[in-house]
Amino acid sequence: MKLGRLLTAFVLTLVLVAAGAGAAYIWFVETIAAPGPLQTPVTVIIAPGTGVSAIGRQLAAAGVVTQSWLPTLAARYAAKDHGLKPGEYHFEPGVSVMGALDKIARHDVVPRFVTIPEGLVTADAISILDAADGLIGTVTVKAADGDLLPETYRYEWGDRRDDIIARMRTAREATLKELWETRAADLPLNSPEEAMILASIVEKETGKTDERARVAAVFINRLRRGMKLQSDPTVIYGLARIGERDRGLTTVDLELPTPFNTYVIPGLPPSPICNPGRAALTAVLNPAATQALYFVADGTGGHAFAATLEEHNRNVAHWRQIQRQNNAH
Repeated sequence: MKLGRLLTAFVLTLVLVAAGAGAAYIWFVETIAAPGPLQTPVTVIIAPGTGVSAIGRQLAAAGVVTQSWLPTLAARYAAKDHGLKPGEYHFEPGVSVMGALDKIARHDVVPRFVTIPEGLVTADAISILDAADGLIGTVTVKAADGDLLPETYRYEWGDRRDDIIARMRTAREATLKELWETRAADLPLNSPEEAMILASIVEKETGKTDERARVAAVFINRLRRGMKLQSDPTVIYGLARIGERDRGLTTVDLELPTPFNTYVIPGLPPSPICNPGRAALTAVLNPAATQALYFVADGTGGHAFAATLEEHNRNVAHWRQIQRQNNAH
């Protein structure tokens, strides 16, 4: 009789323990799937090498979860504890424990973007990367002017600056190869690199979309005739290379024999004077159909084009009159 009562008590205890465990399991599964306590959006950066327990503490400290052990246990329960990836994660209000873990496991990180404008020299492009938040390391790879394709690049927190430079160089090579294959016939350009040099000049001469092909055509026409390009930006670049920066050009400057002064040297300078964009490259390789050999500022932010020196001189006189009027005010 006594043995029966003991057996009954034991069985009852097992039932109660099982019921409690079942209730705890149900509570746990419902809890990790339920909306969490987060009230306002938050961003959490998980560094490389951070373990699942430390991730749980970070999520708790950020208010994503109530208890740090919840994501730790949930990750092990869902077999995600070895699949959580470092990065920058944005969590919306009410995100569940499993929702947060799924985001980390998918590496659904915050996208960051850095824009390199057309027409910059490489040193200035590197300065933009240096100031870009979330990138790491300094630029150690060598890149000359004209080696990079200006564009907006996506990156993630923790990406290396050297890797962005490598992507910019790869994009430049791919774009130049693509556009060179679609070039107009009979261009006075012997290689893709010469196209890049001329595109860099066009890029510095005009920022107007509807002018690039006309400016490119002027230079193409001058190259065909053996005329000097006479581009002020090349003079400015040559002066910068010898330490002369940030000043207006003089007549003496136009006569200074630097390798980049296209008032002095025939043909193209030895290398690009900036990093041109895709539009400038397209313009050079498919220039406008025009006989123009000259252009000068027209006072509206654009240029007046001319096929003859006589017409050009009239345009220059008009531009100088505008300058005198502006100076008078």
